[in-house]
Amino acid sequence: MAGKPITYRGAGVDIDVGEELVRRIKPAVTRTYGPQVAGELGRFGGAFRLDTSEMNDPVLISSTDGVGTKTLVAAWANRHHAIGRDLVNHCINDIFTCGARPLFFLDYFATGKLDVDVAEQVIAGAAAACEQAGVALVGGETAEMPDVYRDGAYDLAGTIVGVVDAAAMIDGSHIREGDMLVGLPANGLHTNGYTLARKVLIEQAGHEPTDTLPGLHGDLADALLAPHTCYYPTVSRWLAKQLPVHGMAHITGGGVEGNVRRIIPSGLRAEVEWDRWPMPPLCRHIMEAGEVPLEDMRRTFNLGVGWVLVLPAGRAKQLLMHALASALKPFRIGRVVKE
Repeated sequence: MAGKPITYRGAGVDIDVGEELVRRIKPAVTRTYGPQVAGELGRFGGAFRLDTSEMNDPVLISSTDGVGTKTLVAAWANRHHAIGRDLVNHCINDIFTCGARPLFFLDYFATGKLDVDVAEQVIAGAAAACEQAGVALVGGETAEMPDVYRDGAYDLAGTIVGVVDAAAMIDGSHIREGDMLVGLPANGLHTNGYTLARKVLIEQAGHEPTDTLPGLHGDLADALLAPHTCYYPTVSRWLAKQLPVHGMAHITGGGVEGNVRRIIPSGLRAEVEWDRWPMPPLCRHIMEAGEVPLEDMRRTFNLGVGWVLVLPAGRAKQLLMHALASALKPFRIGRVVKE
């Protein structure tokens, strides 16, 4: 006996809802377009016209990343407007560690059942971050997979491509013994450590999004969802003024030591002076409420340092002069020593 006909919508995927999302986000996405974008939203591939006329040896730099379980915090708080910004800013930072100028970005939004309102907030935030940084959002993918994701959950990832002249690439090869490590402040946890933060603050302590904790600005959801800082606009201006930077590190999973280690040449190591800056209140709450060992905190979270510059110790005054008009105030966090 024949059963009841099953449609794609009946199986859990609604193509019409996906098309409605594209219609809604199109104005925000197209605002990121400049003259180098050579296609329209909705085509099978994003087209970008690369101008390398001012470069002798252009090198493309690319990266793919996500925001991890910060999406679960956004769902817990029902606040989704900033998480797209997190994704874009994280990816821009990754390629900028080489000195690359970001060119274009593509996003991937996957969920069990597509909520157009939520997805619109997320992608609109990504588009706004792209527009602010001068990056074209040339395309992306929205996937509805009811058998993979539970109700209300979604995943977010992105790919970015940038370019740098080979002669201007910053790869850490000029780092020398005695160089100074300078940190730039993080705006919260950024996009790493949320599995531990959720375990302690939400699952174990039972906090609600609107709870307030000592030392935090706003409620707990505001603190946990504070947008990932984009360091490219400010630091690129410093580099344009001939600040002699030998290396740059984006502080993500692995913490300060783990990420700075990635750019230090063989035979040298970064000596981090942990007492030079205070642990942020949010991190202090996580450590105390969960009785998290200090070493685990240092490997999991940025602890208030989102970006590290490595430069000659004698150039500290030059850096401070560049930073006078900036909201990002640098502070010394250590030095490079022999292994």
